[in-house]
Amino acid sequence: MKRWLKISLKIVSVLVVLIILTWLAGAFYISRNKKEVLASILSQLNKNLNGQITATSMEPTLLKSFPGVSVSLNGVLLRDSLWNQHKHDLLKAQDIDVSLNVLSLIVGNINIKQIAINNASIYIYTDSTGYSNTSIFKSKPKTDKKSSPKSSALEVKKIDFNKVSLILDNKKRFKLFNFNIDQIQGRMEYPDSGWTGKIRLITKVNSFAFNTRKGSFLKDKTLEGTLKAHYSRDLDAILLNPEILNIGGHPFKIGAKIELDKSAFAISIAVDDILFRDVALLLSPNISSKLLKFGIEKPINIRGNIVDDGSGKYGDPLIKVGITVRDNVVSIPAGKLTACNFDGSFTNRDTVGGIIGDENSSIKFHRLTAKYFNAPLKIDTFTVNNLARPIATGLVTSQFPLTNLNNSLGTNDFEFKNGTANLRLYCKADIDNFRFTKPVVSGKIQIADADILYIPRKLHLVKSALNINFNQNDLSIQNGHFQLGKSELNVSCSIANFANLYYTAPEKILVNLKMSSPQLYLKEFLPFLGPRTAKKKSSGNKQVVSKELSNVLELSKMNIRLTVDKAIYDNFLAENLDADISLRGGGIFFNKISVAHAGGQLSLDGNIMQEAASNSFKINSKISHVSVKDFFYSFDNFGQNTITNKNLKGYLSSLVNISGRISHTGKILPRSINGKVVFNLNNAALVNFDPMVKVGKFAFANRNLSNVEIKNLDGTLNIHGDKVEISPMQINSSALNFNVKGTYALGSGTNVEMDIPLRNPKGDENLTKSEKREARMRGIVLHLKAIDDEKGGIKIRWNKDHD
Repeated sequence: MKRWLKISLKIVSVLVVLIILTWLAGAFYISRNKKEVLASILSQLNKNLNGQITATSMEPTLLKSFPGVSVSLNGVLLRDSLWNQHKHDLLKAQDIDVSLNVLSLIVGNINIKQIAINNASIYIYTDSTGYSNTSIFKSKPKTDKKSSPKSSALEVKKIDFNKVSLILDNKKRFKLFNFNIDQIQGRMEYPDSGWTGKIRLITKVNSFAFNTRKGSFLKDKTLEGTLKAHYSRDLDAILLNPEILNIGGHPFKIGAKIELDKSAFAISIAVDDILFRDVALLLSPNISSKLLKFGIEKPINIRGNIVDDGSGKYGDPLIKVGITVRDNVVSIPAGKLTACNFDGSFTNRDTVGGIIGDENSSIKFHRLTAKYFNAPLKIDTFTVNNLARPIATGLVTSQFPLTNLNNSLGTNDFEFKNGTANLRLYCKADIDNFRFTKPVVSGKIQIADADILYIPRKLHLVKSALNINFNQNDLSIQNGHFQLGKSELNVSCSIANFANLYYTAPEKILVNLKMSSPQLYLKEFLPFLGPRTAKKKSSGNKQVVSKELSNVLELSKMNIRLTVDKAIYDNFLAENLDADISLRGGGIFFNKISVAHAGGQLSLDGNIMQEAASNSFKINSKISHVSVKDFFYSFDNFGQNTITNKNLKGYLSSLVNISGRISHTGKILPRSINGKVVFNLNNAALVNFDPMVKVGKFAFANRNLSNVEIKNLDGTLNIHGDKVEISPMQINSSALNFNVKGTYALGSGTNVEMDIPLRNPKGDENLTKSEKREARMRGIVLHLKAIDDEKGGIKIRWNKDHD
């Protein structure tokens, strides 16, 4: 063996022997001087404390810190000087392991290198006046006795907490931090500026409440990681370098500054690729309950700062949070934003120097782009201010094909086949339960070349275009153009207070609509007579939009002023139509309609009430000098086939007051009409009227009763379903004069009495009017009655009951 190696081994052997002898000497000393060592340790620990640390006993644990020596302090209590008032132990531990420097122990100076606290509770208490039991660590008043820094300083190189409950209870600031510490291990160094440590921790959070009245952050979450801390004696502050700390299984980068003298702190937080829901569940219930009404499907990035200046002026700390969302799906109470991108921010002090709290809080979305029900949106800045009474503002722009809206509005009411939409809207609205209320909207929506199918009414609008203008709460439509089949409509309208009523009371919405047309085919509007077609229900957020939109369309009221050059319905042709119509609930109300028809004028008012099987209607009409032939032809002979347009000539003026039922296809239901008709026929003729022809065959074979001319006739008809009551009438015609009254039935029940003089009116043509009246019933008078026959027709017989 070489000489240098032998010398080295001898030196190492001597050092090992010296270490063992030193350790044995320390162990022997502790075993023989337990009380003295305990007193020395407690004296060392009590230096510079405004209170006292006590222990019931001490036992050596010789092998725990070899080559140093260690002792276990049992029944340890740390109490400040005012413990008798508040009764909260700052520290209560079953045992504390203390590692001692052997050489310092031999020379009679206890030097603590390591402390391990096991099965303990630490309660840092601050009362309502601001007094804290941590005042025990405040420096005692200086004395004239001088001591070297090395002799008085407590410099623990290593700390170790195991199964420790840590509570920070601040009654003045309503703060409560409660941790179950599974393990904290720290390595400490003591430069002249203070101390530096590297601390490894595993702990569960029972409470992390900055304001106990609002609940706890990080509730029941586990914190795990390594922190690097530095205490600056000059600043009296602890600085935590940004390090990764796992919170609830997510890696957060946490940094902090804690100013001990002012109880102030500043915490920085950064986390990437975390789900929005997981973030929300880390926050206090008053915040998370609101955030969970929203959703973000893919992970996001978050940066935040929490700052408390220690003054307690505002109660809550200052919070600033930034969020980055890219190509994500965001759920909101009114639907979903897909392909969503934005940079978001939150602060609870929006006004610099203002208060901290909900009233001065704001949420901002910058450079937001997304698709809302497949409509692309672009918002430069969208802001929600004053979370106590939230107000949202933002400028929304979008341009998209209308087909993007198919299967996306949450309603099957509309199908878009063509067209484009271009919108630019500035919106301001209150937020109540996360829904927009009292909205104020300014801007416009332009729709061009639209092809729209309104499914509940089966209306297909083509070549549609309109400009929708929002002026705060009011809405107007200009330059609207629609084509329904062969009908063309030009539309403009105004709706006062639309934005508010849309959400709160759609039944109070009143649409004042002006419409004009060169030609309308009224049959194309018959779907308005029928009930809404049932549609498949949507689910989730789409159902909310569907319900709102459908309610507005069906419950809102509409006043229509309609002018039409030419209106056509089957055989009906009208010109210069001028109408005032209202749509309210399930009814169509004709307030005033006038139209040129059949060479005369027709005006009416009334209503049609929509019902399940068919619709009821009421009509009050004034007919002035219309061609009776064309009139009956236009209205399909009013649902009967006894007296038709083929039987009539002349001009009709009439007052009509009737009610009845009309089918969903626009046909008057037979035998449904009730009411009264007062009429005047002028220069009329009754052509091939079967009952009249039969009378001629019975009694007037030499007279032409197939074309009975009537210069003037006034009459009143009372209609009751399938029966027409004919008030007594004197009919003076070219073939005969007669009186008629009774009931004419469209079914069974006809009973019409006729008094017919055989005198030929041709012979009285040279008589004066008064002479004609006196001569009218002279001579032989036939008293006949028209009744039902056995075959369902009409037969004429003598009226035996005539007086």
